[in-house]
Amino acid sequence: MSRDNNGFGWFLAGLGLGALVGVLYAPKSGRETRQSLIDAAEEGRDFVVTKGRQARDQAGQYTERGKEVLAAQKEQFKAAYEAGVQAYREKTESKA
Repeated sequence: MSRDNNGFGWFLAGLGLGALVGVLYAPKSGRETRQSLIDAAEEGRDFVVTKGRQARDQAGQYTERGKEVLAAQKEQFKAAYEAGVQAYREKTESKA
C-alpha cells in the first residue's frame, strides 16, 4: 500500500515541477497569456454566435421553402380533386 502512495506522491511532484517549468519558460507573461485566452474565448464565442445565426437563417429558408412546396402540393391536389369531380359529373350526365 505504501508503494501506491509513493507512486502518487512522485506523480504530484512531477506535476508540480512540470507546471513550474511551464511557467518559467512560457513565451508570454501572465498578463499576455490571460489576454490571449480572453481573445481566443471571444473569437470562439463570436464563431458560435455567427454559426447560430447562419443555422437560424438556414432553418428559416427551409421553413419558407417547405411552405411554398406545401402550398403548391395543395393547389395540385385541389386541381386534381376538381378535375375528378368534373369528370364524374360529365360521366353521370352523359348516362342520364
